[in-house]
Amino acid sequence: MAPQKVAVIGAGWAGMAAAIAHRQAGRQVTVFEAARTVGGRARAVPGALPDGTAATLDNGQHILIGAYTESLRLMRLVGVDPTTALLRLPLTLQFPDGQGLQLPDLAPPLDALLGIVRAKGWGWQDKVALLRTATAWQLRGFRCAPHTSVADLCAPLTPRLMAEFIDPLCVSALNTPAREASGQVFLRVLQDSLFSGRGGSNLLLPRTDLGALFPESAMRWLVQQGGQVVTGQRIQRLVPLPSGRWQLAGTVGAAHGAEEPDAFDHITLACPSWEAARLVEGLASTAGLTAAARWSATANALRFEAITTVYAHASGARLPLPMLALRNTAEHPAQFVFDRGQLDSQQGLLAFVVSASDGDRALIEQQVLQQAAAQLGLPGLRPVQTVVEKRATFACTPSLQRPAMQVLPGLTACGDYVDGPYPATLEGAVLGGTAVAACAAAG
Repeated sequence: MAPQKVAVIGAGWAGMAAAIAHRQAGRQVTVFEAARTVGGRARAVPGALPDGTAATLDNGQHILIGAYTESLRLMRLVGVDPTTALLRLPLTLQFPDGQGLQLPDLAPPLDALLGIVRAKGWGWQDKVALLRTATAWQLRGFRCAPHTSVADLCAPLTPRLMAEFIDPLCVSALNTPAREASGQVFLRVLQDSLFSGRGGSNLLLPRTDLGALFPESAMRWLVQQGGQVVTGQRIQRLVPLPSGRWQLAGTVGAAHGAEEPDAFDHITLACPSWEAARLVEGLASTAGLTAAARWSATANALRFEAITTVYAHASGARLPLPMLALRNTAEHPAQFVFDRGQLDSQQGLLAFVVSASDGDRALIEQQVLQQAAAQLGLPGLRPVQTVVEKRATFACTPSLQRPAMQVLPGLTACGDYVDGPYPATLEGAVLGGTAVAACAAAG
């Protein structure tokens, strides 16, 4: 019996994870990607320093944590060594003045307890409030009412804790302000990071560009295993066949040495939610599939948050740590800054991250450079490149309805936006990609 033929639409982290899982299940896999490169919203982009020297940037400065077990497993599978590709550090939310939280290298919950007690700049009122509130969360099994926001959840905490711990942690994990973010998802992130075992809360900072970290190696692995990756090919339409199989309008069989479009037994949508909604909506209008209409309506209802990454450079610029938290205000919008010189040896290159950003690109860049002068004492930074991902993540709000993985028989979807317990993270993306193979087997 011939193996199932599967098309994966999208070569981001979710799509490559799905392609790997389908191939390991014995299926013949072809990945179609609209862009010329793989990686989706976590990929390498070329840049140049102010003096013209070439630099490798990313379309956003991502971090991973020790609890991202599926991401780490897939990296190892495709030949990436996480111990060299990632810099592992204890969870640290330290500001340029040395204040903030840094967890010691101990097993949970001792690391969190000792880290809170030792936190610099926090008074005993702050520390007791956080210990008491965290204990209450744990006693409730890290659960709350679906409509609860992070701000509601953290109402017992002090203003200092909100500004220097909860707000930066929430916006980095959920890319949604605490007043609008889902308390239940936030608790799940805390549970899996702080209580998943020793090292689960560790920060894993990429020491290479995001393309090399996983998707490019995943593409090579897939090709070595007999799969195909077709880039620069946007799928225009899904065509259901009477046989129950599918054809893709927008890609031609000539790409595979045939004159007619290939027919696939299964389609996995690993493209962004708005692209998946467009393709599924087309099925609803042409084939009269009401389930498709409901799915696309749910996907189209998602709201999005932007992430802006401002790259800046100065000869000799160096931070005391590879990553620092910044005090975020309307005039100083960045929440974090990364020293690429300490990560991938691009000396003097800093990456400032503005999560849940809004406003003009040029204004944000100007404000971040002013913030660097005020908070880091680096007035001589020159802008390198400012990358705005306008729809970087979905807005992770309370009681959010997310589209299901199963769309129709023979048609599944994966990605960080698909229904699940996690926010829009790299781990959420690859978990969905891996799970979709089992979903395809079930129908």
